[in-house]
Amino acid sequence: MERVGFVLKVKADRLEEYKKRHGEVWPEMLQALSETGWHNYSLFLREDGLLFGYLETPDFEKALAGMDKKDVNARWQAQMAPFFEALEGRRPDEGMLRLEEVFHLD
Repeated sequence: MERVGFVLKVKADRLEEYKKRHGEVWPEMLQALSETGWHNYSLFLREDGLLFGYLETPDFEKALAGMDKKDVNARWQAQMAPFFEALEGRRPDEGMLRLEEVFHLD
């Protein structure tokens, strides 16, 4: 199982709305994530907007490609894009900065 950590930056003036939206993730989006191999997926948000995401998956590139084929993902990404800084025309799932895993306590 591949462990994946990534960061993004949520705009300071959108933090509360971003948190609210993630309390109401669409059931079809949750199903799509599960079907495409996103397991133990968590998001952590710092008060300055730094967002850290973590997930486990058999193959991260395959999990991303699977979501890319889902209509619900396109709709979700379009709605979430305005919440983030520095996407430069990319969707949030394309703008994730993946972090290198340097330690894991098994």
